[in-house]
Amino acid sequence: MARLTFSMNVTLDGCVDHQVGIADDETHGFFTRLMDEHHAMLWGRTTYEMMENYWPAVARGDVDAPAAVREWALKLETKPKYVVSLSRSDFPWTNSHRVVGDLRSAVQDLKESAPGGVLLGSGKLATELDRLGLIDEYRFLVHPVIAGHGPTMYQDGLPSTRRLDLISSEPLGNGVIAVHYRRAE
Repeated sequence: MARLTFSMNVTLDGCVDHQVGIADDETHGFFTRLMDEHHAMLWGRTTYEMMENYWPAVARGDVDAPAAVREWALKLETKPKYVVSLSRSDFPWTNSHRVVGDLRSAVQDLKESAPGGVLLGSGKLATELDRLGLIDEYRFLVHPVIAGHGPTMYQDGLPSTRRLDLISSEPLGNGVIAVHYRRAE
């Protein structure tokens, strides 16, 4: 079965605010390569709505962007995007699909139908999927920043501690550390 990988930018104090951290060619390149390794993207409605107008505009060339950012946008445009939402049913962005039905079953089915795996990029949704035991791997960029505010990863808590095995860690030239963990057996 394919894997579900949770990936996020996070500061040293656990902040996952998308406006905090280092957004340069190196970090965009990391996420582009990570997206290339996976068959599909999985987001919650809030993350989808945060991205649905900006990234297609970058892909079309309507927004001036560095080459690494444009590459991310162009690849994201063609990537299958799955969205979990109870309040919205219309997702017009290219290759976007609503996840329907029981969350556990729907995500399990998505994992089984995505041979290259699914990349999850929504913090609140990750908490719910982790509670269901569906996340297989964690790929974080840890930024050398103390934000001093939230939102923070898993701020709503989990019912138990998660033990992870380190697969790799790699310092980037900009001071960010890329870490890859797998759920411990």
